[in-house]
Amino acid sequence: MRTILITGSGGAGRTTVAAATALRAADNGTRTLVLSADRTDTLGAALGTTIGPAPTRVAPNLTAWRPDAAAGFRDDLTAFQERAAGVLDLLGASRLDAEEVTPLPGAEELTLLRALRDAVLAEAHDLLVVDLPPTPQALALLALPEELRRYLRRLLPPERQAARALRPVLGRLAGVPMPSEWLYETAARWDTELGAVEAVLADRDTVVRLVAEPGPAGAEAVRSAGLALALRGLRPDALVANRVLPEASGGWLSGLVAQQRKVLEEWQESYDIRPVAHFGRDPRGTDDLAALAVPGALRVNDTTSTVEWPVTDRLADDGVLVWHIPLPGAIRDDLDLIRRGDELVVAAGQFRRIVPLPSVLRRCTVDGAALREGELRIRFVPDPDLWPDRP
Repeated sequence: MRTILITGSGGAGRTTVAAATALRAADNGTRTLVLSADRTDTLGAALGTTIGPAPTRVAPNLTAWRPDAAAGFRDDLTAFQERAAGVLDLLGASRLDAEEVTPLPGAEELTLLRALRDAVLAEAHDLLVVDLPPTPQALALLALPEELRRYLRRLLPPERQAARALRPVLGRLAGVPMPSEWLYETAARWDTELGAVEAVLADRDTVVRLVAEPGPAGAEAVRSAGLALALRGLRPDALVANRVLPEASGGWLSGLVAQQRKVLEEWQESYDIRPVAHFGRDPRGTDDLAALAVPGALRVNDTTSTVEWPVTDRLADDGVLVWHIPLPGAIRDDLDLIRRGDELVVAAGQFRRIVPLPSVLRRCTVDGAALREGELRIRFVPDPDLWPDRP
């Protein structure tokens, strides 16, 4: 199953592009599902219908789905209260009724990730188009499965569950209650679910597509998004340049046309550009979307968004190993590296990621780093206390 994750800055038209992409694929005979968790139902407005919490057929071969974050949050909280009944009773805590529960911040993101996983596992469609939130929230969403799994494993390491038979004894020795088995079971279930989402995001059949309006603000948004995606080992399979003005525009529009042309030329050096002409108004309904999706502009590629971070062996020549991390758009003064055990904290401006070191580098020490041609190159020297003797 092919998955296209579409995002862009607020107001760039990402929802319209997502709807038009899905509709064009459906018109070509591809069984397509378009997914969004936007509580205001902008996807339904673009498609000219109302999208509910259940998958809705909106055109031949096209289904739209806007999962209900509130219902999912209530179900999860109810299940948690049932499993933690003993602890809550011990603390004298009052139960929350489902009717009084409102979703906390982040519930929409978790609901969208769960729906993404369920849609892929169901295998009922050939193409999944996901209308992600605006770029900053989308980037945080893409990082969420990896970060949450890391937190879970630090707080409740799986190896501790193996000592369940010793838990009562350890509790008496420590003088404090040990975590109940249900807590580890819940953590394991969450880890499995998050792992399934992470697998979908890392799959070679999943691509990320950016939407931007050519101009100074759009250029900066694309640079920032490209850097953040690169830090997660991703790159856009295409950049949809939305609302491109016709070249023949005259008068006061001529300045905007020249500005767009300059930005488009810069983007063409790094991205596969898909220009979409300015529609003159906000597209609404399948007829407008069909007119918007000009041939080739919103096609589905056979490329992948994943990027390799290779380690090159230069031990024979320079006595070092070099880890290559592509970071297009990064600025040297905004980069920061911290080694923490077997992990490396990489910060690029406002973006940050904690990545495990490849096994070969865990026996090395950091010898320096340099940013060259949009690539961060980190030098590692073998630790003589950990590295096998070399001739």
